[in-house]
Amino acid sequence: MDLVGTVAAAAGLFAGTNVDDLVVLTVLFLAARTTGLPRPWQIWLGQYAGIATLVAIAGAAALGLTLLPDRWVGLLGLVPLALGVRGLVAAFRSDGTAAPPVASGLVSVAAVTIANGADNIAVYTPVFRAIGLADTLLTIGVFAVLTAVWCLAGAWLGGHRRVIDVLGRWGHWLVPLVFVAIGLVILGGLL
Repeated sequence: MDLVGTVAAAAGLFAGTNVDDLVVLTVLFLAARTTGLPRPWQIWLGQYAGIATLVAIAGAAALGLTLLPDRWVGLLGLVPLALGVRGLVAAFRSDGTAAPPVASGLVSVAAVTIANGADNIAVYTPVFRAIGLADTLLTIGVFAVLTAVWCLAGAWLGGHRRVIDVLGRWGHWLVPLVFVAIGLVILGGLL
């Protein structure tokens, strides 16, 4: 196990698949400052519950994939690649004004995180299957740390309107591009 490489890859994977969560968290913390709902602790716990659910589903799916021959696992890179291409097509077609959903309590924050990150399962599953148990556990640990970083960043950004405008304008391009890159890396394992 390459500790530094695994941590760096996990950080990149988390950042790439959760850029949209940063936008949602920023809006949630902005709402908490202006309306009082959701409360900051509900945002934190809801985000952790949502990410944990996504990781658990992806982990279970990765275990199920152990039934596939190793040479076929790389084909799973087609899933994030397709999601990324679909996202790019949607970004080309949209006017870029779609607003992230807003939640009002712990359960709704978790639900928004799960709904917003359902595509993360498609990315995490083949990665968890390809990297093995030890690296998967380390990756999950990195995800836990970075979830806190995302919450802190969302809270900080929630006080800066210009930042929200910039993320809203470019976030819909960044996420699909990262998914395409992840898909190509997974497919590259076939060569």
